[in-house]
Amino acid sequence: MSDGKLSVMLEPSNSAAARWARLTDRELVWCLRFHQAVQQRWAVRLFAVVSRLGDGVFWYGLMAALLLTEGAAAIPVVSRMLLAGAVCLALYKWLKAKTTRPRPCARHQRISPRVAPLDEYSFPSGHTLHATTFTLIALYFYPLLAWLLLPFATLIALSRVALGLHYPSDVLAGALLGAGLATLAVQSPFTQI
Repeated sequence: MSDGKLSVMLEPSNSAAARWARLTDRELVWCLRFHQAVQQRWAVRLFAVVSRLGDGVFWYGLMAALLLTEGAAAIPVVSRMLLAGAVCLALYKWLKAKTTRPRPCARHQRISPRVAPLDEYSFPSGHTLHATTFTLIALYFYPLLAWLLLPFATLIALSRVALGLHYPSDVLAGALLGAGLATLAVQSPFTQI
């Protein structure tokens, strides 16, 4: 067995860390390109507003609107959204603490954050995680809301890279985790708080 193979076998965590670093470096190039492509003031403003609404205002407004328009029939849906939102929060905070991946704006001087980040680390995108989860739960019960929720959730995901806050894999991970949590939430027998 050669020394190179032996060192790889003895240090698997370094190998995983090296792969993570290489992925981050590759994605940093795409972050820079996307960040530079979105220079028009209206586009930056749009992404900033969407990002701010994605902090929670839009989703709480949606839940309130469902309760006001649908009454008691919306309670199981809103309950699922609230419970899933709490799980999302705990999951993404735990993952960020474990991965400690620096944001693109912290890694490259030509990527400036266009809005203030809510926390220090980037993996996964909590905005995308919540947007995907809330959108899929709401659409399961109210598919006619697709015209509003799908474009909004897509803009949230795009905004995270455009604003210099996330790598594409952060957004992808948030979307995949969100889809999984939404699936669990709609299949849950949980119906009321």
